[in-house]
Amino acid sequence: MDLEPAPSQPDISDFHAPDSRDWAPELQKSRVYEQILSDIILGRLPPSAPLEEKRLAKRYDAGLSGLRDALGRLALEGLVVRRARIGTMVAPLDLHAIEHAFEVRSLLEGRSGALAARNASETDIAAIQSAFEGAEDAVARGDLRALLEMDRAFHRAVALATHNPLLSKFIISLQNIATRYWIFAMERQSPEDQLKDIALHRAAGDAIARRDEGEAEAAMGRLVGDPPSAAR
Repeated sequence: MDLEPAPSQPDISDFHAPDSRDWAPELQKSRVYEQILSDIILGRLPPSAPLEEKRLAKRYDAGLSGLRDALGRLALEGLVVRRARIGTMVAPLDLHAIEHAFEVRSLLEGRSGALAARNASETDIAAIQSAFEGAEDAVARGDLRALLEMDRAFHRAVALATHNPLLSKFIISLQNIATRYWIFAMERQSPEDQLKDIALHRAAGDAIARRDEGEAEAAMGRLVGDPPSAAR
């Protein structure tokens, strides 16, 4: 895995998450944003890959205006880099940025579990508990990308279940950064390790469903895992 410093990484003071009204799911720019984001964090668009607008518009069946809005949001979140006279590319995997994301997640994820246990609606709980449906089959197939999509869906569902829009936006953004690392880390996991990880996620979801704030906070804290430096 090649990790290199990413140019022009935005600091946290630069981050202003788009208003939900401006990024409603039915809008084309929202659809394209989600598709490009998924392809970046799961490695289908690899680090430092050039992002040529006309090719992307064809790939995602999108207009240039919606595509540019999506790329602008991804650039603000640090997943895309725009360089004068060079163009737009996928942000390199930056070890320092990933380490920082893990540090902040270790502070926020546990609290998100407690708030989700307190505030989640029945719809939220259903989304949390269904995130890993079919996970055992994905492990048997060796489908790491499916497992990462499930992990992303789980953490997104928990974040949204807090009903704290600012907290959920930061957690989801940090999770996207961390997931770019896990696509490589999971390749070193055994199927047994993957099944244990799935069980830990489901236990956290069950604690939220029981409205057990203390256990939900502890369980979500355990899910942050180890940063890249732990593997050195």
